[in-house]
Amino acid sequence: MSSMTGEGARAKPKTRRQTEKEQRYRDLLETAGRLFGTYGYSSVALDDIGSEVGVSGQAIYRHFKGKQDMLGRLLVDISEKLLDGGQQIQANYPEVDEQIDQLIDFHVEFALGTPEIIRVQEQEMPQLLEADRETVRRMQRDYIGIWGEAIKQIHPGLTKVQLRTRIHGVFGLINSTAHSMKHAYRRQPSPEEVAESAPVLATMARAAIDCR
Repeated sequence: MSSMTGEGARAKPKTRRQTEKEQRYRDLLETAGRLFGTYGYSSVALDDIGSEVGVSGQAIYRHFKGKQDMLGRLLVDISEKLLDGGQQIQANYPEVDEQIDQLIDFHVEFALGTPEIIRVQEQEMPQLLEADRETVRRMQRDYIGIWGEAIKQIHPGLTKVQLRTRIHGVFGLINSTAHSMKHAYRRQPSPEEVAESAPVLATMARAAIDCR
């Protein structure tokens, strides 16, 4: 049996229809996250999501099984991105101070860029199917574990409770500030405002980690 090599081994280019379908999926998921975070999961209907994207609520069933499926995919996808980012930082920045700075910058960028998703994560977990909830919880534990391994190196005397408190305190600082900024502005902060706020928030988070 001959093996596939060269041109034959390359993946076939996506058709225009496939590309458009993938983009529609991303648009629907992004819109669902924004609406769930702004108005609450129970207050948002499929027709609301479809209207924002320019499709009927019924057309959403071409991509998702329903609203609960959208919520599950949204939170699983975000959890995967956070965990993958944390793992890459852990692998690429072995020096602990640089690793912590990178983790902070990564989480600050996530929080300031998607404040609605933070609210969905905090408030809508009970709405998930059990399998999705377990998947999200597992990835969240792994992400927290990456932070814990780094912080433990600069504070080796912390107990498990003290370490967990410090990690969630830093997350609370970053996440709540990002969410509060949107409410204070009564709109999504502009890219310029985000760029100016990010280093301030990162410095505060680093101080919270370093404090004795």
